[in-house]
Amino acid sequence: MNELITIKDIARICGCGVSTVSRALNNHPDINPDTKKRIMEVVEEYGFVPNNSARNLKITTSNTIAVLVKGANNPFFMKMIGIINDDIQARHYTMELRHVAEKADEVEVAYELTKEKKLQGIIFLGGLSTHSTEKLEQLGVPFVLSTVVMDEDAEGAYSSIAVDDVKESYKLTKYLIDKGHKKIAFIGASETDISIGQMRREGYLKALKEAGIEPDRKLMWLSKDGVDAYTMENGYNIMASKLKKGAKPDFTAVFAIADTIAFGAMRALSDAGIRIPDDVSVVGFDGIDMGAFSIPSLTTIRQPFVKMAHRTTQMLFSVMSEETNHSIITMDAELVERESVKAI
Repeated sequence: MNELITIKDIARICGCGVSTVSRALNNHPDINPDTKKRIMEVVEEYGFVPNNSARNLKITTSNTIAVLVKGANNPFFMKMIGIINDDIQARHYTMELRHVAEKADEVEVAYELTKEKKLQGIIFLGGLSTHSTEKLEQLGVPFVLSTVVMDEDAEGAYSSIAVDDVKESYKLTKYLIDKGHKKIAFIGASETDISIGQMRREGYLKALKEAGIEPDRKLMWLSKDGVDAYTMENGYNIMASKLKKGAKPDFTAVFAIADTIAFGAMRALSDAGIRIPDDVSVVGFDGIDMGAFSIPSLTTIRQPFVKMAHRTTQMLFSVMSEETNHSIITMDAELVERESVKAI
């Protein structure tokens, strides 16, 4: 009978995935004991004993987790990558790190990677929030989306974890408004960024409208297509291009959608002889360590990157072992008040 039954049959009988059967047969630690017991009972009942060639083709699995990062220049991601790598290694897996270009489709990159390597799981750091469930399921590998807010309609389809970028951007903009600022410039990603860039812009506009402040399109500065938006260089170039030599700025505050962008903008303001925060207040988003040491120190929204990183790997291994239902987790961020904002 063992010649008739396959590993897929065992998975179907047990109501689990083929990868779970593989882990049971290989005595892998990352499997629910009850699930493993059930699988081994079915294996014994049907007399399934894979030969060496079958084992090589169907059962032996690598211990590789791929981490695909979109926004490789963002120090926020680099901190998370270190924590995720430690968590992966603690479970006796290895991490395959891939950077995804600004204009590349991270799911397509992941799909090509699955052809090259026998992956056990995938973590997406950054990227779009608009991928269809059908497209993601074509990967055929357990995955988790991290720092990407997904539509609530996707509940139960796959797992994701992030802060609410609209809510946190609204909070930061309202903070500036409460400090008396009405002419608040916005430095964001390009119009084609329909993920984080768009959501942080929505939060900014929502706070202005609720305060009765008409958004000034002349103060909404978006990055050019093809440019890595989340860099200090981009922040510097955008700000420098908006300052008129010898003229007083026509804004009193700046909201940059990333700390790195804010640092570049601050340098451009300083080079133009504009004092922060006496002349112009500046805020960022992410809460990277550098913000505490810049001059002046940067007011920002600090994402809980340590908790997010740990939770990301926990979620992935739960999905891999099929021990949990998919969930969309939204974490709270913290407004960190520092020296770069002045009430007017």
